[in-house]
Amino acid sequence: MRIERVGVIGSGLMGSGIAQVAAYHGFNVTLVDIDQARVDAAIDGIHRRLLREAERGRITAEDCEASYQRLNGVADMDTLNSMARVDAVIEAVVEDLEVKGSVFRRLGEVCTPGTLLASNTSSLPLSDLAAASKRPERVIGLHFFNPPWALKLVEIVSTASTTDETLTDAMRFCEKLGRVPVQVKDTPGFIANRLLVPFIFDAIDLLDSGVSSAEDIDNACKVGLNHTMGPLATADLIGLDTLKLIAESMFEEYGEPRFKAPTLLRRLVSLGHLGRKTGRGFFKYAE
Repeated sequence: MRIERVGVIGSGLMGSGIAQVAAYHGFNVTLVDIDQARVDAAIDGIHRRLLREAERGRITAEDCEASYQRLNGVADMDTLNSMARVDAVIEAVVEDLEVKGSVFRRLGEVCTPGTLLASNTSSLPLSDLAAASKRPERVIGLHFFNPPWALKLVEIVSTASTTDETLTDAMRFCEKLGRVPVQVKDTPGFIANRLLVPFIFDAIDLLDSGVSSAEDIDNACKVGLNHTMGPLATADLIGLDTLKLIAESMFEEYGEPRFKAPTLLRRLVSLGHLGRKTGRGFFKYAE
């Protein structure tokens, strides 16, 4: 299948980042959210990121403007009628099974039969979303990492219903996006989060028990383990609310204590300290 037009549902950090990557690599992108102001703000943010890349010499000014021109924003979350004209859809809404399920039910109604239907879910059962669409053979997981424009990995998640053609289309699409795809079966947490979440939770437990400071825990991992970013800063980047949702999904599936959200994480989420997006999590960030 030839993919030229891409729909991205959800204009948050992940959705707008995926839209940026797709537009930069030559795809015409329709970005969807619940209101026009939110979509316009997301596209403006993409443009500013592209301009910074051009100023730093990482991309050309021509590529920057061409990418921006390939972006279109639509306040179409209620009907998703704009998705009837795309070749592939990537859903990137909140990590909530009911919300994502309603999106896939609607996509199954409005998209053409051959449209590739993808979810950016990081922990929820893809099989449930595939069933909701009533066209499970064309549903695939494309789990991008944060921030999508910088991190190359994409976990390609297949279900028992995913056809070989769909998997091939997804692999080729990711390669055209300049990403590095890895294949994984539909299992909560896939590869990266199944390894990462317990690691982050151990770091949170170290902090909460007073073993060391957040700064020293992260520095130990960066210097001693050669990690680019420490686990607590990574949690702040993911979003502590998102991390909690991921953990709840994995704990429900596996029932293992290592996937249970630590008390400190739950307290920070209750207080609204969600990491970088609110200016405070395990660290404080300048506005």
